[in-house]
Amino acid sequence: MPKASFGASTLSREASATRSGGNSPFRRVLVIGLDGATFDVLGPLMDRGLMPHLKELVTGGVSGALESTKPPITPAAWTTFMTGKGPGRHGIIDFLRYDPDADRLQFNNHIEIREKTIWEILSEKGVRVGSLNVPMTYPPRRVNGFMISGFDTPSVELDFTYPRELKDEILRRYPDYTHEKKWQRHPLGGDKLFRQNLEYICQSFDRGYELARFCGDRYGWDVLMVLFKLVDNLQHKTWRYLDPRTAHLNPRRSEWTIGCFARLDENIGKLVQLARAHGAVVFVMSDHGHGSLEGKAQPNLLLRDWGYLKLRDRLEQARTRTSLIVNRLFKKKNGSPAAGNHHLEHELAVDWSRTQACVMHAGIYGFLYVNLRGRQPRGIVDPADYERVRDELREALLASRCRTPTGEQVPIFPEVHRTEELYGCRRDEQPWLPDLLLVPAPGLAVVKKIRGFSAVRWMPLRRMEGTHRVDGVFAANGTGIVRGETIRAGIADVTPTLLAGLGLPVPADMEGRVLREIFDRPIAVEYEPPQSRDVAAAEKPMLTAEDEAVLASRLTDLGYLE
Repeated sequence: MPKASFGASTLSREASATRSGGNSPFRRVLVIGLDGATFDVLGPLMDRGLMPHLKELVTGGVSGALESTKPPITPAAWTTFMTGKGPGRHGIIDFLRYDPDADRLQFNNHIEIREKTIWEILSEKGVRVGSLNVPMTYPPRRVNGFMISGFDTPSVELDFTYPRELKDEILRRYPDYTHEKKWQRHPLGGDKLFRQNLEYICQSFDRGYELARFCGDRYGWDVLMVLFKLVDNLQHKTWRYLDPRTAHLNPRRSEWTIGCFARLDENIGKLVQLARAHGAVVFVMSDHGHGSLEGKAQPNLLLRDWGYLKLRDRLEQARTRTSLIVNRLFKKKNGSPAAGNHHLEHELAVDWSRTQACVMHAGIYGFLYVNLRGRQPRGIVDPADYERVRDELREALLASRCRTPTGEQVPIFPEVHRTEELYGCRRDEQPWLPDLLLVPAPGLAVVKKIRGFSAVRWMPLRRMEGTHRVDGVFAANGTGIVRGETIRAGIADVTPTLLAGLGLPVPADMEGRVLREIFDRPIAVEYEPPQSRDVAAAEKPMLTAEDEAVLASRLTDLGYLE
């Protein structure tokens, strides 16, 4: 890892007098991340008295909806928080990235982020930081403090902490520490297995607090973030027991699920006590919201029916499947870095010599690429026809309709964006961006696979799962924060607000705004010139085929790689 010079912590009460004329509203900040949290769930639970600690934070400070990214998916959203910039700047829109030059998919990671993160900005200013379980922090970089990478870490066999010795301390304290736990299924598991799954999630909440306390005592902190990732997993798997339309069908499981949120609240309460003991302001935030998953949209089926996408014949598909299996086994045996296409050839069986466009991957939304000659090795669309083909596809997708289970005709994709317009960037500077971003109707998630003959596959409500929504949650509470106010903010706003609250300059190219309305008195905001992020080639993680298979399995379990 590159060496950096980090000074001593500057955020003691005495040292803070040197910042912004000594009027910095915040001395320290504790950020509590609730992955995928929504007030649609948390609000009723607070009203029932089941989450009193969270309610005290919300009612005693400022709170409101936190608008996520498009797409509202973990890697894009948390990276936007960490950089204060959108996907068109930081370069992360999904767990996977399509490389048009190599014509393949690869996993994103911390090193692929193009802009400096909050941890790097603070570290360079001598602020002591702690980051615990935040996604898109693998592999962890050197910081002034500590970092434990998030669930995108393939294995605890790899270095998932900074400093490196922290890994050994964690594994000694928690020999069962893992990033690999998935929701367990068994036809005979019944309520017993269901409760075991819930208990594992509850234990992860307990461990989040325990690690925050242990690492905080060990290394100290001025800005600490603790992320409870499995809030998202819990909602994906148990939404039918939280949704008012279906919760009554199994009241026992509904109450058991709600019990997990009560356990989460207990740990929020402990973290608030920790914050108060350190004189810290508390931020609570999620990366996106959550809602019902009632069906799956299949844009590649539409592209096939419209003649833009052609599939290979069955004999060719069988040959490709055999080749992929042999190739994967060979790579696993030799332990070499994986360079595959994450089963894209097998799952879609695309005949690229006759295909003009394809949704190459999907993360709640769909990422559509024109098969452009000169950009992709197998491209067939003439660059002179690019805009015409893209416009045709956009108009056709916007016009596509489906019939809901109640008989209503609705648009499948109410929004279809040209990504350079959505993100405010230039296509030639961001070749990895999809040509069109497909936003499905509420209740739908996009999948790249083709199953059956309908553009939308609806599921019965009794089997309903959860999926992401744009509106997440935000709350701030503590000295210097207004009380009892409601706001609406964007996820890119949190980092510039945190910096300004600490009396530190905000990089002038951050796209988020300082939320001046959360402060109980006017604050002076200073800006500094943008700074580039320098990542050495040696830092890029070399994932083996086995590592990638682990990540793919973990994400497939949550429905992200379909």
